[in-house]
Amino acid sequence: MYFASKHAVVALSESLYHELSLTGSKIKVSVLCPAVVNTRIGESERNRPDVLRDAGETGVPAQQMQTMEQAFRALLATGLPPEQVADAVVDAIRNERFYIITHEEMKDQLSTRLGDIIGGRNPTLQSLA
Repeated sequence: MYFASKHAVVALSESLYHELSLTGSKIKVSVLCPAVVNTRIGESERNRPDVLRDAGETGVPAQQMQTMEQAFRALLATGLPPEQVADAVVDAIRNERFYIITHEEMKDQLSTRLGDIIGGRNPTLQSLA
């Protein structure tokens, strides 16, 4: 669901971009496509109401879940600072750039994916972002 929603946001933004352009609107749209950003998303449990904490059974053993959470937080710590992403967003808006790619290494993955599509190949296995 996570990756499907990311793709949906890009497609929706592309459609909105074209619709606004065709109507001559002064309103513009950009789409932010970041990779890892050092945010506090790993602490999102802090926003959950107490009555809902630990309400659902995940089917994942507690020790394994704790290990996954630690790995996720370690990954986040390697990400870009939010301020750097914000600067990229402001720059893109000022320059009316649609795609905001914050991580240059993502361009290789995008190129591989597009090459697979154009070449009629099965998707190349690469890290998901």
